[in-house]
Amino acid sequence: MRKINILSKNIYNRIAAGEVIDRPYSAVKELIENSLDAGATQIEIYIEQGGKQLIKVVDNGSGIERDDLCIAFTPHATSKISCVEDLDRITTLGFRGEALASISVIAKVEIVSVTQGNSAYKVYCEDGNPGEVKPAALEKGTTVTVRNLFYNTPVRAKFMKADKKEEADITSFVMRYILAHPKVSFSYFIDGKLTLQSFGGGLEEGLAQVYGAKTLSQCFKIDAEKDGIHIYGFIGNQNFFKPNRTYQSVFLNGRYIVNNTIATAISNAYSSYAMKRQYPFYVLNINVPLEIVDVNVHPNKADVRFVDNRHVFGVVYTIISAVLDGTTRAAEFVVSETRVPEIKSTSDNGVNKVYSDKKPDVDEEIKNIIAKYIPTEEQPVKPQKPAQTPKYFNPEVDLPLDEYMAVHKPDRQLSVSDESAIFPEFASTRADEIETAYFKNKQERIEYKSLKYKGNLFNTYLIFEVEDNVYFVDQHAAHERLLYDKLKVKLQERYVIRQPLLEPYLFFASPEEKRFLDENIIVLRKMGFNIAPFGLEAYRIDEVPADLWNINIKDFFTEILSCIDELKEIKLEEVLKDKIATTACKHAIKGGKKLADNEIESLIKMIDGNFGLKCPHGRPICVCMNKKDFEKMFKRIV
Repeated sequence: MRKINILSKNIYNRIAAGEVIDRPYSAVKELIENSLDAGATQIEIYIEQGGKQLIKVVDNGSGIERDDLCIAFTPHATSKISCVEDLDRITTLGFRGEALASISVIAKVEIVSVTQGNSAYKVYCEDGNPGEVKPAALEKGTTVTVRNLFYNTPVRAKFMKADKKEEADITSFVMRYILAHPKVSFSYFIDGKLTLQSFGGGLEEGLAQVYGAKTLSQCFKIDAEKDGIHIYGFIGNQNFFKPNRTYQSVFLNGRYIVNNTIATAISNAYSSYAMKRQYPFYVLNINVPLEIVDVNVHPNKADVRFVDNRHVFGVVYTIISAVLDGTTRAAEFVVSETRVPEIKSTSDNGVNKVYSDKKPDVDEEIKNIIAKYIPTEEQPVKPQKPAQTPKYFNPEVDLPLDEYMAVHKPDRQLSVSDESAIFPEFASTRADEIETAYFKNKQERIEYKSLKYKGNLFNTYLIFEVEDNVYFVDQHAAHERLLYDKLKVKLQERYVIRQPLLEPYLFFASPEEKRFLDENIIVLRKMGFNIAPFGLEAYRIDEVPADLWNINIKDFFTEILSCIDELKEIKLEEVLKDKIATTACKHAIKGGKKLADNEIESLIKMIDGNFGLKCPHGRPICVCMNKKDFEKMFKRIV
């Protein structure tokens, strides 16, 4: 009996559609690219419910002939290539003839189009079957309306993200098309509201529209050509970094791509300037000869393949590193009318100069760099210098915690947030549970009065004797744990008290960051940050947690937004744990500080014999050795 089935057109078209159109942003991408290939200079994009309910793209391009309207829904029907040789020299964004056919079998599609000198016509298509071509009203170009995406493929529909997530991904792609085609006017509407608009005034205008005008002053504008490769656009200066990779855009011959060779070359050019969890900002257009690149390697054309990766890597690295390092060759690559941010390098007479001569020519170095980095390995980044910590210890007030909390009280009247702002996981914690958690790691309890102080090692480790045992107590780790536990209890038992800021803190967010913040905004408010959207692409913070009033807001939110790359969620308890652990570490007595007798007594009294505790970073506060251990060390016993 035959077991091999020949699939029907209806089945294999749906299978193929899933490869090309996997989510709403894929449909938006394909329709915008069709408009650009048609020569449109004005494009309007409308979405509703994250593109699930409606996607509409309106352009003023060349339009579709009446006789081609139905053919346009046929798989592999395209006007962009006609023979196999054309695949070697693809100049358009689309070329396979799959997009419209794929969309039409998983959604309800209507096309209205008009060509110059002719009347407008429309056609409706459902399940891949176009209906009758009818007269319509349209002055110029084409309007494609897509409704109910994946309505007939419920399994695929289940894998779509929430409306806001789909919306963020679509917004991200629209922003990148504004940057890739800055001479085209874009208008982008979400649920009827104008969200993004560009006017076709060039790359500077497009960059200002997408990322804000202030971004321009923190970038180098470059225009360079080397070995047949043309690179132009904007790269962030040596001090301008972002917390994730969502601010990185590369357009190859006008097509947005994510390519490891190019990304690694840029990353390594910045490696001597970037700290951990810092990512460079760049919007780069790279034009290469058509014969050295293959764009037909990915279903949605997201990546490309180069004939010689090493050559492309070397050119990109040479240009970016020359500009950042300030070599004499940088003048060839930086656009003269754009002010070049000063590169800090000190000459013999102590005067800052713009260009350093530490790298007169990077070509020789490129050979070694390419060999090392053409894989995916990245250079190690410089570690951050630890911040200085306070130097005080006052046992008179039961360790410095109470003094610390008193000093850091707000200097003005504060409002207590309502019950909805109480930490739910902390509010339900009973006193006995806190007590149990505090002692869960303890060893056998030791009555602190039985401890006999015998001295210290290196002004860091306090030595105590009890019968046949010797205890070495790390004074910093012990004090850090005590401070941490007290801060933790205060946080667990508190209502959220907020400290108003003298000036609100404003920051820009990319679409991915905006979606991430919107999902976690309740968590951030429960933490004590009064955060709210400010305009379309920014957030405003005017209150912070009172007990973390001296927090560096920029660093805090940089750390929060770095979670995007790992697709993490903000876990309130973990964030608070990290912050109070840092606070405890900074205010604990330091190793190397000699303590007075009353300070030692106060510290040990507070430990209360719980020598099995660990500091918030996991280090033990105490190590025990008995008499037998010492006698073995000195060979008294075997």
